[in-house]
Amino acid sequence: MPPTKQALEQLSIDSAVKSELSRRQFLRQVGIGAGAGLLATQGISQSLAATGINEDSSAQLTKDDLPRVTVEDKPSPQVLVPRAHCIVPNIETRLFASSNVGNNDARNQLALARMACAGFKVANSAIVSRQYLRFAGTDSQRASDLQNIATGAIAAPKLLLGVRGGYGAVRLLPMIDWQTLGRIMQERGTILAGFSDVTAIQCALLAQGGMSSLAAPMLYSEFGKSNPDKVSCRQFAEALSNPNLTIDVQSAALTSQQLSTILASDDSYIMSQTLTGTIWGGNLSVVSALTGSDYLPRIDGGIVFLEDVGEQPYRIERMLYDLYLAGVFKRQQAIVFGALSGAGEDSYDARYDVATVIRQLHKLTGLPIYNGMSFGHISKKQSFPLGARCQISSNTIGGYRLTFSDYPTIKADSINVEGLWQTV
Repeated sequence: MPPTKQALEQLSIDSAVKSELSRRQFLRQVGIGAGAGLLATQGISQSLAATGINEDSSAQLTKDDLPRVTVEDKPSPQVLVPRAHCIVPNIETRLFASSNVGNNDARNQLALARMACAGFKVANSAIVSRQYLRFAGTDSQRASDLQNIATGAIAAPKLLLGVRGGYGAVRLLPMIDWQTLGRIMQERGTILAGFSDVTAIQCALLAQGGMSSLAAPMLYSEFGKSNPDKVSCRQFAEALSNPNLTIDVQSAALTSQQLSTILASDDSYIMSQTLTGTIWGGNLSVVSALTGSDYLPRIDGGIVFLEDVGEQPYRIERMLYDLYLAGVFKRQQAIVFGALSGAGEDSYDARYDVATVIRQLHKLTGLPIYNGMSFGHISKKQSFPLGARCQISSNTIGGYRLTFSDYPTIKADSINVEGLWQTV
C-alpha cells in the first residue's frame, strides 16, 4: 500500500532533521511557506523535540527576539487539524506591529491560532504579513495600528497586543495622538501589552495619554515559539485578569549573582519600609533614548523599572548616567531592576561588572534599589502593569513583594491559558 500523505510529510521532516540542514533549508525542504498548514508545524515541533533540537532552548534572547528567517512562498494545501481544549474566542483583540517584521509566516499563523484557542478574537491578523525594509510595514502603516483608534476610525479593543520588538517604535511617536488614544483606551478599559522596543510606545502612552499598559510577552516572540514557556503564558493571563496582582522576588540572580535583592542605606530600612507609587519604565536602552523628549514620563514619587539584554556593563552604566544627569532619578522613590541578560565580562577589567555598576548607581542616587524581578529578555516572564499603582515591601522569604492596583483587566473565565502553548 502506498504511504499516506502524512507519512511522506513526516519522512521529509525526519530526513531534514537527520541531515543537519540549516534552519532555512529545513523549513524549505518540509514546505513551510506562507499559508502552510499547521500540521506540518506540529510535525516539525515533534521531530525537533525527539532529536533533542530545541529552537527555543536559550533563556536569554536578543533584542530582535530571534534570528531572522526568510521563508519563500510556496503553495501548500491547508490541512485542518482538530483543535483540542480550545474555547470560542470572545476577547476583542487587535495587534500593533511597531517594530521588526515577524517574517516567518508559519510562526505567525501558529501564534494566531494559539491566541484564538485561548479566547482572543484578533480582528487584524493580516498585519503580520506587512514588511518594509526591516520593519513590519512603513512608518505610516505601523503608526496607523494605533492612530486609527485615536481618530475613531477603528473601535478600541479590549486588548492591543504587540507583535514583536527589535527596533522602529521610536519613529512612530510623533505620528500618534497619544492624548486622545489614552482617553479612548481609559474609557474602553483597553490593555496595551508588550515589552522591549514597545517600551517607547508604553512610555509615550503614559507620558502624554496618562494610560497604563502591560509589560508582557508578544505574539511572534512568545506565542509563535514551537514551545512557548508555560510560566510566561500563565503569568500573562494572570496579569491580564487579576486586579490585585502580586509578585514575590527572593533572589537578585536575574540582575546579578553578586547583588542582594535590596540595596538600601541600612538593614532597618529593608525590614520596615513600604513604598507606594506609580511604576513605569521598561527596556533601559529605549528609556534612556527618550531622555529629554516629551515621550519620557515625568512621574513624581515614581518607581522606575529597568531591564536590558546584551549590553556590556559600561554601556549599562552610560545609559543609567543619561537618566541620572537628566534628573530622572531625583523624582523617583526607588529603582527596580529586572533581568540584565548577557551583560558579559568587561574586556579591560573583569571586576567591573553589573553589580559594580548598580552599586555605583545606589551611591549616586541614594535610592533603594530592588534587584532580580523576573521580567525582561528571559524565557520565564512575570507580566505586570506599567503606569499603575505599585506597593513594594519586604516579604517573608528574604526578598520583596510588589503589589499592583488601578489598572484595567479582563475576566479570568474568558481566557483559556492552556491554549497559548498548545499545538492547535
